[in-house]
Formats: sequence, structure tokens, C-alpha cells
Amino acid sequence: MTANPIAGTVASLMPRARTELAELVAFRSVADPAVSPRGECEAAADWVAEALRTEGFQDVAVLETPDGTQSVYGLLPGPEGAPTVLLYAHYDVQPVGDEDAWLTPPFELTERAGRWYGRGAADCKGGVLMHLLALRALKANGGVPVNVKVIVEGSEEQGTGGLERYAEEHPELLAADAVVIGDAGNFRVGLPTVTATLRGMTLLRVAVDTLEGNLHSGQFGGAAPDALAALIRVLDSLRAEDGSTTVDGLAADAVWEGLEYAEADFRKDAKVLDGVGLIGAGSVADRIWARPAVTVLGIDCPPVVGATPSVQAHARATVSLRVPPGQDAAAATELLRAHLEARTPWGARVAVEQIGQGQAFRADTSSPAYAAMADAMRVAYPGQDMQIAGQGGSIPLCNTLAALYPKAEILLIGLSEPEAQIHAVNESVSPEELERLSVAEAHFLVNYAASRRA
Repeated sequence: MTANPIAGTVASLMPRARTELAELVAFRSVADPAVSPRGECEAAADWVAEALRTEGFQDVAVLETPDGTQSVYGLLPGPEGAPTVLLYAHYDVQPVGDEDAWLTPPFELTERAGRWYGRGAADCKGGVLMHLLALRALKANGGVPVNVKVIVEGSEEQGTGGLERYAEEHPELLAADAVVIGDAGNFRVGLPTVTATLRGMTLLRVAVDTLEGNLHSGQFGGAAPDALAALIRVLDSLRAEDGSTTVDGLAADAVWEGLEYAEADFRKDAKVLDGVGLIGAGSVADRIWARPAVTVLGIDCPPVVGATPSVQAHARATVSLRVPPGQDAAAATELLRAHLEARTPWGARVAVEQIGQGQAFRADTSSPAYAAMADAMRVAYPGQDMQIAGQGGSIPLCNTLAALYPKAEILLIGLSEPEAQIHAVNESVSPEELERLSVAEAHFLVNYAASRRA
């Protein structure tokens, strides 16, 4: 990192940032009361609100959003006539999964081999600290040159849409000239990256019924229609022999234009077992950023332990379809629904229920904000040019903001590089990336303010 006052200030603030991130990670803020008490999320929201007040933010509010969760808002006024930049992160986290598989307690920030481990360390409590570090560095070096709005969401991981609906009901609240979404990540540690596209998604639950009740497989098996077997056939029809997603009528041949993802690197990042092949056709970037991808998220069926010799009368599955930019998620939902219904064999009764949906997103990388970020990244990552990548996941708020503020420039950066293992056990953040991206964000705000004055 180059020697400059902003970088020096951020470096000096890193011990404080570690302490604060440990405090924030300690909240078991899963936005699902069946997993964590609501009070954990409320305490995390209060922590964020107090942090904003300490930094001099005005109008700090804990917003009660329509899905029953809380988002935190604050405004830091800048010089008269300065542009407004909205900084986004979220404090809610994914469930920890198998807690016994964590090498250290998931809600206790732990340093190991130069990384900080804990649920939400990268996704996205670390993003909250990234914003705070950038603003603190600017305040210590001449002041913040833009008006800053901060919004920290409380239910992004659950996808229940509370903040999106709140923003639609209060369109003036988050209005900004530029938006920095701190919930993405570098393509690789040390390689500065902005995310230009996000896949949308649709989530369906499919239920298959064939009998009034389970039957003895010895007495009836071979003629009685098995609902679980029918469901397996339906799910198998969603993939070609090479594993490519095949939903009737849904295009799956788009090509990614931009940063490429070497297969060897992908195998390492995804921890694919030796001898196991990748699925799909085209480049890895085509498959994960530019084309639809179906995943069976869960199946209701008898567990192996305790299973009886029965023909199953009922089976159910949850199916996710990631929808790339250029395809409408609502249209993809109907194609998937029609496919599931048409491919159900043996006249079995099938019911398909939609349980979630979000549109894909594509940023305008030719905008002045991207030029300002590219210059900032070169300062924070000497000798490295900013790369443009896609992301297979979804951030529904991006589309809401793009629709509400069509002139706003939206950039996605963050701490979720491959080694972070977000959503998995042993999630971690690189403190070096936290430091460098905080420097980059600070310089971006300076550059963006200058570009608007020019």
C-alpha cells in the first residue's frame, strides 16, 4: 500500500476495527426467530446506530421495516453543494450450520493464520467496519467531501424484502447520486474488483402426491406409483447429461464478457474433490455469471436412519433458479413452474408454490463513479488495475435502488473473496483486504466529489 495520509490513518485504526468487529460478530443476528432470538438482531441494530451517532451522523434511526426486522439509517452532511453517496451493508447473517464443524466459536472473532474468523466477519459485518474506517480516515484528513447516507439492512440474508419495501414507501430517504454496496468482494485476495452483474433468483416449492398413504414396498412396490421416485425424475429433468441447467424454454447459452475464471482456480476455490468433474458447458464465468443455474436446496423424504420398506405417497422439494442479467425473473419463474408440472411422470399430482423471487442486476461500468473507483483502487492496491467481475448471488435491493433512482451510479465492492467462505462454516475476513478496501472507499469519495465539481 502506498504511503499516504489516508492509508496511514486506516492502518492506525485497524486495532480498533478488530475490537469493534468482534463486538458486532458476537451478536447472533440471524433474522429468523426460529434460529436466533429477535433480541440478537435488535442489539446488533442498536450497536450500528450508536456507532453512527459517535461518528457525528444526524437523523440516525432504527427503521421498522415491513418484514418485521430493523434497518439502521444515518446522514452525515458534507460541504454545501456536494454530491450524496449512499453506503450500504447488512448486519444480519446466515445460520452457522453445523456448529461442531467450526474450528473456533462462530460468534467469537478469532485470529488464525492471519485471518479473522467468525460468522458475518466478511458477509457483511465487515462491510459495516469498512464504511466506518473510510469515513474516520477522511475526517482525520481534511473532512468528508460528500454528503453520506448509510443504510445497514437487517434481513438481507433472509430475502424477505423489508428494506426494499420500506425504500419504496419512503423514496426520498435513500436518494443519492452514487451508491456503494459493500456486500460483494474481490475476485481474489489482493486483486481489486468491482462486481458489475448479479444474478436474480426464483425459489419454488414442488410437491408430488401419488397415493392416499404410504404402502408396503413388498406388497405394492413395482406397480404403485412412488411419489419420491416421481419427484426424483422431475428434478433430474432440470439438468442435461453434462449438468447444464435445462428448463424448457429458458435460454442458457449467454457468454460472459469480462474477467475470466480459470477452471483450476475455480476447482480450488470451490474445493471440488479430486476426480470429480465440473458441470455445465462454456467457460466457468459463463456458467456462474451469465447463465441460469438450478439447485435443489432441500427434499422432504424419509431419512436413512429409521426408514421403513415403504412406497412413498408424498414428496416435496425446494428448487432455486439463479437468473442471469438479461432474463426476467418473473418469466423464468413461469417457465420453471411449467417445466416442473409438465415433466411430472405417471399422472402424479403436482403442486408448485412460489416462495421467493428477485431480479438480476447489471451496472453501468462506463459511469464517472467507476472511473473514480478505478483510480481509488490503484492507490489502495499499487500496481493493480481494477477488475470487473460478475457474481452468481443476488442482492435484491440493488434493483430497488436502480428503479427508484435511475440516475444513481451503483458500485459493488466488499470483503467476500473466495477464501472468506461466506455462508459456509469457518467464515473469515482478511484484515489486509479490510484495510485496503477502506482506503479505496475513502479515496473514491474524494475522487467522486472532485469529479462532480469538474
